[in-house]
Amino acid sequence: MSTAELVLPECPRPEDRAPAPPPPRPRRVRRWLGALLARRVRRRGIDLATLRVLPRAATVPLRRDGVGPASALTALAARGPVHRLELPLDVAVHLVTGAAEARAVLADADGYSTDVRRLFSGDGPVTGADVGGLGFTDPPDHTRLRRLVAPEFTRARLQRLVPVVEGTVDRALDALEAAGSPADLVRHVATPVPMSVIAGLLGLEGADEQVLARLATRRFDATGGPAGAFGAVSAQRRLLAEAVAAQRRSPGDGLIGRIVREQGEAITDDELAGLADGLVTGGFETTASTIALGTVVLLRDPAAAALVREGSPADVAAVVEELLRLIAAVSVAFPRFARRATVVGGTAVAPGDVVLVSLAAAGRDPRWAGDAPDRLDPHRAPRGGHLAFGHGIHRCVGAELARLELTTVLPALLRRFPDLSLAVPPERLAFRRLSFVHGLDALPLDLGRRAR
Repeated sequence: MSTAELVLPECPRPEDRAPAPPPPRPRRVRRWLGALLARRVRRRGIDLATLRVLPRAATVPLRRDGVGPASALTALAARGPVHRLELPLDVAVHLVTGAAEARAVLADADGYSTDVRRLFSGDGPVTGADVGGLGFTDPPDHTRLRRLVAPEFTRARLQRLVPVVEGTVDRALDALEAAGSPADLVRHVATPVPMSVIAGLLGLEGADEQVLARLATRRFDATGGPAGAFGAVSAQRRLLAEAVAAQRRSPGDGLIGRIVREQGEAITDDELAGLADGLVTGGFETTASTIALGTVVLLRDPAAAALVREGSPADVAAVVEELLRLIAAVSVAFPRFARRATVVGGTAVAPGDVVLVSLAAAGRDPRWAGDAPDRLDPHRAPRGGHLAFGHGIHRCVGAELARLELTTVLPALLRRFPDLSLAVPPERLAFRRLSFVHGLDALPLDLGRRAR
């Protein structure tokens, strides 16, 4: 470019110039916000319903790199099985990344409480009454409530749902095909299949399944801090409370209606709404995420995809178990509050300390998973099984239902569309940025030819 072509913009006069802003100081800002939060906690206590920003250290177990854990969590796990998170709160938080240590914590119902309601003030938009269900309830209430629903989710009892699940999957795949390439697997399959199945099982006739699905996803979104997530929890509880009230007036044929008929006034509407809330959430979001994320993993592993497409039921089941371990859609288990002094992985835990178990990191612990834990290996058989459904008394009550859905939908998808492929480059996949349940907001697929 010649000097004749160079045109300089007119410079403002010194007196017209606005003062230059000071250079950003992100570390100083973070320290100031941390100190402010710490003072507030000391003065008023922790109220999760009002926290709209999580300290960065608290997000480490939630961050992902594609399907797997983010590098910060991987680096922590490589240094040892238990880590103190440096948070600006007047409470100690320990993160467990080792598989053996995770299993020990999750199995210790006497040493830990999961009742998170202590962290709500009771006078905000969300209170402890909005946060119930099995996951946040301790024995003996937990034992009583779980006994009401657990028999419905055994492998034997779920066999009656096989035709229902197969029909739901077929209709979803019809919708996916009708959408044409690129077709969104999340919209047409991963979301409607588990939501339709769990709503039917519970007897939520007339419930807006799309609204429930959106709320179930929002409740795990940590980008707005706990306040945003628990706001969705409160909204979903209100919807399910209305459904419970309707079932109380006229019990239907689903699980909610059966419990109403059998228990009568022995179970309150709040308890029943909490049960329904936990079952809808646990029976939908984790399965929906694993369907989508599992499809991504299989599409980049042709041998595993072929095993799912052409293998025996035992082959499919083995791949699904390995997908559950590898993906660990639930990034972190329900927080545990130590009841007494203990030691976890050589780390002292005091009464009142919070212990977080990273299911994503624990599932990839080479001491337990063996060689190449970041690789999909259907022949991997680590002792005790994976922790994707949790462990102990709070192990997911819907684990067998999730297995039924996954072993139905993944083979059906790959058999109907043998040339299935991503419709966007892998780096453009819409992974959730910060969520307690990892997943995809959309998964556009090129369906290719349909199998004859």
